[in-house]
Amino acid sequence: MILSGRGVTAVLGPTNTGKTHYAIERMVAHETGIIGLPLRLLAREVYTRLVEKVGQHNVALVTGEEKITPHMARFSVCTVEAMPRETRAAFVAIDEVQLAGDLERGHIFTDRVLHLRGRDETLLLGAATMKPILEQLLPGIHVIERPRLSQLFYAGSKKITRLPQRTAIVAFSADEVYAIAELIRRQRGGAAVVLGALSPRTRNAQVALYQEGDVEYLVATDAIGMGLNLDVDHVAFAQDRKFDGYQFRNLNPAELAQIAGRAGRHLRDGTFGVTGRVDPFDDELVKRIETHHFDPIKVLQWRTTRFDYASLQALRQSLDAPPPINGLTRALPAVDQQALEHLSRYPDVRDLATTPERVEKLWEACALPDYRRITPAQHADLISTLYADLVKRGTVNEDFMADQVRRADRTDGEIDTLSARIAQIRTWTYVSNRPGWLADPTHWQEKTREIEDRLSDALHERLTKRFVDRRTSVLMKRLRENAMLEAEISVNGDVFVEGHHVGQLAGFRFTLASGTEGPDAKAVQAAAQKALALEFEARAARLHAAGNADLALGSDGTVRWLGDPVARLAASDHIMRPRVILLSDEQLTGNARDHVAARIERFVNHHIATVLKPLDDLSRAEDLQGLAKGLAFQLVENLGVLFRRDVADDVKSLDQDARASMRKHGIRFGAYHIFMPALLKPAPAELITLLWALKNDGLDKPGYGDLIPVLAAGRTSVVTDPSYERAFYKLAGFRFLGKRAVRIDILERLADLIRPLLQWKPGTPRPDGAYDGRRFMATTAMLSILGATPDDMEEILKGLGYRADSVKAEEAAAFLAAQAPSAAAAETPVEAAAETSDEHDADASDDSEAPAASTEAPAAEVAEAPAAAEAAAEGDPAEAKPVLLWRPGSRHDNQRQGGHRQGGERQGDRQGQGERRSGDRRGQPSGERGERNERGERRDGGGRGRPDQAKGRDGKPQGGNRPDRGERNERGGKPQQAKFEARPPRKEKPIDPDSPFAKLAALKEQLKK
Repeated sequence: MILSGRGVTAVLGPTNTGKTHYAIERMVAHETGIIGLPLRLLAREVYTRLVEKVGQHNVALVTGEEKITPHMARFSVCTVEAMPRETRAAFVAIDEVQLAGDLERGHIFTDRVLHLRGRDETLLLGAATMKPILEQLLPGIHVIERPRLSQLFYAGSKKITRLPQRTAIVAFSADEVYAIAELIRRQRGGAAVVLGALSPRTRNAQVALYQEGDVEYLVATDAIGMGLNLDVDHVAFAQDRKFDGYQFRNLNPAELAQIAGRAGRHLRDGTFGVTGRVDPFDDELVKRIETHHFDPIKVLQWRTTRFDYASLQALRQSLDAPPPINGLTRALPAVDQQALEHLSRYPDVRDLATTPERVEKLWEACALPDYRRITPAQHADLISTLYADLVKRGTVNEDFMADQVRRADRTDGEIDTLSARIAQIRTWTYVSNRPGWLADPTHWQEKTREIEDRLSDALHERLTKRFVDRRTSVLMKRLRENAMLEAEISVNGDVFVEGHHVGQLAGFRFTLASGTEGPDAKAVQAAAQKALALEFEARAARLHAAGNADLALGSDGTVRWLGDPVARLAASDHIMRPRVILLSDEQLTGNARDHVAARIERFVNHHIATVLKPLDDLSRAEDLQGLAKGLAFQLVENLGVLFRRDVADDVKSLDQDARASMRKHGIRFGAYHIFMPALLKPAPAELITLLWALKNDGLDKPGYGDLIPVLAAGRTSVVTDPSYERAFYKLAGFRFLGKRAVRIDILERLADLIRPLLQWKPGTPRPDGAYDGRRFMATTAMLSILGATPDDMEEILKGLGYRADSVKAEEAAAFLAAQAPSAAAAETPVEAAAETSDEHDADASDDSEAPAASTEAPAAEVAEAPAAAEAAAEGDPAEAKPVLLWRPGSRHDNQRQGGHRQGGERQGDRQGQGERRSGDRRGQPSGERGERNERGERRDGGGRGRPDQAKGRDGKPQGGNRPDRGERNERGGKPQQAKFEARPPRKEKPIDPDSPFAKLAALKEQLKK
């Protein structure tokens, strides 16, 4: 068995981490998907959520007892047992994978975890205890650990009659559940009950009774531990032992935490404790549950899927096969295997199971679930009857089935009687949904579903009548009878009046609960406010003494204290010093309010100074003088990134000492940008985006925050979304280049690759991609670092100001063959270029750590362009694609309006050039092509200068189009010869006196004086 975790992501963590919600969001992002869930009830809940998102016609529901399969449904929601063994769906998710260690159902989860994969993405959701075994069994798996959104606190032991409202009381037998519910009805007005033996429809109705506030208590078995979304504030264990199908045993810490984790919802904290005859939990157990630290699962239950149907004996032997690898253990005989063992002793069954087809049919019949919880022998008798009909008649005898269904179709009787009838009808619902078992399956599916629904409604009615006292479930009636109301606030912020929940205190804001409006609302609020006044002062003192770890700044600009919102940020005069606005009621006043405001402001300043430390240090730098200080000021104002073209003259005016002093602050002088590589990380980028959005009212602009996950994923380039605010690309560290945006440090690496190709001299060893010293070809290395296809590469190079000449592959091959001095020219191009680069242009070659490039471009496309000339040279019979030779753009490119272009340039280049001639003050909105500084010099972003460039106003010939080329002439470097060209004078626009450039110019004039 060869197992691999490639393409598999495990999202692990405790309860209330949003794992299932994340899986649903990921699934709808794909064309097709399938998700497996541990319970039919949970499958129905996820099905409903998906229908709300994508429509009923796009979602199928498949369980052992129910099938809703619209034609051409894109998404399927299944129980894990009903998931297919193979699928062509693009996405697969399996929930609660820790059940792979369960003695009864574990082998089914193990099989799906090891073998079922989505075409594009596979998610495994479950507890963190699965991490070691998953990494062992599926090498290469990507594990994401998610923290719980709220905290759990141990509340100790309380009597059942003193438990707070919104409590779930847990027991592990029907008798105990009913006894506790009866006590709650007499003492507190009523309770809803949830047991695994109830039908899904009955359980849904009981949960709705609790969720809608008709009752304040829920009495349940561990059925509530599997992902049901309940508004539970407290979980109390009335029992801590259960029968697991084989023996009575104590629940382990992980199982207790799975149930206790139902307390708290989303960001609201929850509590757990014990009640009744259960001893209080010891300190070690409490700590493990509160911190979610449990022993890892060491082995998974396993059973072979390679069944041998040659004979009954062969099938039984194949079921006893040992696991093929470490980390798996053979599962104990499940219900189907127990049934097979009984049936193999029946002479009439052995007489029928004589061929592989009949043995396989017998094993299929053994899969019938034992909903009735009867003895294995009785269950085997029913399977034997069904199997005989399937072999002899081809289908189940419908007269026999009709008689069984008729017996269950009665709604009289009490709770136990109705529960038994529901178990009976669920058996026949399963039979009606088995393919090929009935002659008229549609009729029986509709009939059994109708009977099960009717019985479920009757059972819900009996449970409600027995365990709910309607007279005491109405809060407002209790309030009217009291003149003086007493209020109290729980540890998690619930506000109670006379023991009834009336609202929630989150941070320093009180929200009145629904249902307390009307004439009695004032009495409720007045009683609550008495308790709130003291609570506000106490909370203010705790917040003032809280550490930074208790506070958090969200991407929406909200400051939270222990999960509760307490302030929000707003714009101020200084972009790095936003204003803090408290989120509090008017009861927070005086010194308490001042202390809260001061503490939050101190946290915000510390957070910004920590996450944006390089930028904060630069804003306070005292070792920078003159132009360096002015350039640093602009860099801070622009949050760490400047386009080099915008400050080219100032950069040229910096001497080496000034540059060195700026480099000490983490500033890199690139070919296209002046930037700080330390800020090109998700956390700084997210905070930078927030600060900009606060200053520019950008929190609601399209694209806010959407580029941070792209940066976190290590993507070096991304397809642009025209609906996004363009500034968000720069803030996230990307350069917007038309249809694609590229990370700015990757653009600098691209400049480092292009520079030696344009500096190459014919007659010397030719670097990969060089052509004639004036033009170059896109190489695999360029495509790799950009994570781009050849078509994307064209867009990127055009955006940077390069122009393409298209030549036939045969001509390119012949030209390159003539240029090669010998076959031994194998010098590394980057090393050769490094030797020829001058000192000043080392600024544009500073390297920085960059994440691994995205592998978005297929390998075939990556190698396509550079290999075209070689294919032509080898005489490939297929017609080779033209080769694009890239060169720095010139002003002649912008002046051409039509006619033929030299070198076979493509019409698309001319069109793209025309599209970019508006929008920028230099005529180039998305690159450096065709741009000139004050002296008329070219600034074409890292390419080599054209020989037809003009001289500057000082009469000195200008170098290439690299930003620092003019400095080389001043230091004695040999300037390139250039031709003089006449051009009309450029109209100068009036300078905005409030712009940073005007301030910088004034500073320069002062320095000259």
